[in-house]
Amino acid sequence: MAARSIIALVSVAEVVATDLADHLERRGHDVRAVRQPWEAESLLSGNGIDVVVVGDSLSQAEGRDLLKRHGGEGGPDFILICRPADLVDKVLALELGAADVVESPLNVRELAARIGGLLARRGRNAGELVVLENATVDLRSAMVMHRSGREEQLSPGQVALLRLFLASPRKVLTRDDIIAAAPAENADAFDRSIDSRIVRLRRKLDTETITTIRGAGYRFDPPTQFAD
Repeated sequence: MAARSIIALVSVAEVVATDLADHLERRGHDVRAVRQPWEAESLLSGNGIDVVVVGDSLSQAEGRDLLKRHGGEGGPDFILICRPADLVDKVLALELGAADVVESPLNVRELAARIGGLLARRGRNAGELVVLENATVDLRSAMVMHRSGREEQLSPGQVALLRLFLASPRKVLTRDDIIAAAPAENADAFDRSIDSRIVRLRRKLDTETITTIRGAGYRFDPPTQFAD
């Protein structure tokens, strides 16, 4: 199993740090949060940190200082949070090699997506994203992210069922196909219980892409972006 990626949160406002850490940890990452510059020095002096998020409760000069000492080739990627008026500080951070600079107030989900993008470029824990009409699914973390911002967890059986449909687009799958390739999580895996599993999966994904073909089975019709 691949090692979990590690994200350091340095002087990030507590309410943001708590939500962001929860968001990242549910996606399989480890989070280390510190408040003071000396704690950051100790944390970043060790190996293994993939991404550092520096909050705006640390001065921009202190954030750039951390970036100069611990960023660069072979070091972690840095994301600095700045205030909207700090244009000069933003430009300086980027010129010093910051991977990204975001303005506060910020959206935790957007910041997590930016972190995910940096991890993917480093070849670390890239998600398996499936974009549907009203939600995006990260198969690796089994997370459904609705457009409203609400999130739901898929069960292992639901992930297996969705993977089966994704592997067989526009193909009618019989109940026997589903039982063989994506067995239910309990002994009640036969006949009409498949209908219930499909209904629950559709509801959780908020999708119409999985249709019932009367007397034959079920078919996944990919959204436009998946079309060949």
